[in-house]
Amino acid sequence: MRIAITGAHGVGKTSLAERLQASLTGYDYVQEPFYDLEERGYVFAEEPTVDDFLVQLERSFKLLAKPEPNVIYDRCPLDLLAYIQALQGDDIVRQYYSRMEAAMAGIDLLVVVPIESPDRIKLPKEELPQLREDVNDILMEWLPDLVIDVMEVKGSLAEREQQVVGKISTLAI
Repeated sequence: MRIAITGAHGVGKTSLAERLQASLTGYDYVQEPFYDLEERGYVFAEEPTVDDFLVQLERSFKLLAKPEPNVIYDRCPLDLLAYIQALQGDDIVRQYYSRMEAAMAGIDLLVVVPIESPDRIKLPKEELPQLREDVNDILMEWLPDLVIDVMEVKGSLAEREQQVVGKISTLAI
């Protein structure tokens, strides 16, 4: 099963993805494109830019194109496109939206980690909390349009893990 974890920054995606990889036998973990690119020598701007997100988006497309059967992706094209939408608006998003939908069709389960109310993780100003909220809102707006299995998780890390593992067990039957 191919699982993607999506959400804005600072919501616990990576913690959940790593926890799932540790608890699900035979699953590989694919780190988010930002860290993958950084390890490959890409230098990101100090403040997030559309160009940086476009590079991450292209990398995410390549990672999803690999035919790995049991994998957990930390981030996916959906949330990267949401960042682009939040930063620049519709023009670039229109160019990539159908490509994002095609790439996402290869995902068996999309796990959405939203900003909870009350917020579990308060970000300082330098971590761009408004961008985080904007991306969260965009994702919530786009989710109903997807034609893949989507689940939203809430609660502690252990509760989120249990929710995903429970969902996977129902899909595997």
